[in-house]
Amino acid sequence: MHYPFYIFGIHPHWLFESLAYFIGFRVYLYTRSKERIPMDLALWVMVGAILGAAIGSKLLYWFESPAKTLENWNHLIYLIEGKTIVGGLLGGLIGVEIAKKMIGWKRSTGDDFVLPLIVGMMIGRIGCFLTGLDDHTYGVATHLITGVDFGDGIKRHPAQLYEIVFLGALAMILMKIKRKNLGWEGLLFQLFMISYLFFRFLIDFIKPTPHPYWLLNNIQVASLLGIIYYIWLIHKKQTEKRREFYA
Repeated sequence: MHYPFYIFGIHPHWLFESLAYFIGFRVYLYTRSKERIPMDLALWVMVGAILGAAIGSKLLYWFESPAKTLENWNHLIYLIEGKTIVGGLLGGLIGVEIAKKMIGWKRSTGDDFVLPLIVGMMIGRIGCFLTGLDDHTYGVATHLITGVDFGDGIKRHPAQLYEIVFLGALAMILMKIKRKNLGWEGLLFQLFMISYLFFRFLIDFIKPTPHPYWLLNNIQVASLLGIIYYIWLIHKKQTEKRREFYA
């Protein structure tokens, strides 16, 4: 296979990223809880998520190599070309919370985003894989049977495929939890974020990216901060439930 693998003359990254947004949004419209939030307010939450994700994905990318970013602070192409999923998720979270405050909505909306996010991310990673070396999402060299030659004669970990498999398994687990109807708004999203951030923290050890933060890279530092936040959030919710039970 030749990388990038064009499909009907269309670059795979552009094609699958577009499909990810389109299909992810359709999944959201189809699966969202109609009684949880009215559609007009849900659209404002979506706007907050999109804007927050766009800003967060860029900001975290700039921290991949702080020295390089400082060198290219006035180069527009460098500043706009890169983005990260973890930055997008964390930025989207902040954007959603700001949007909810603006519209006066206090209930959790995260659970409705879990399946659309997973579907969109899986589709997007197909595009990353088919793009090959240009996408910079592959892993380090490996002799394992899973190694893939992206065109330069070196077999590397197909980190994109690892992520697709992980997300597929995570979706099945979370959907089983959803069917149990535990009555905890936001739990699915919190479990999704903790699981995905932990996965990214681990898999980025086999990514050939700069690790300037005490042997960690920008994604791993952000993932750790996100994990700590969501563990605190779950602990807080459990404490509130116990107080309600014994009240």
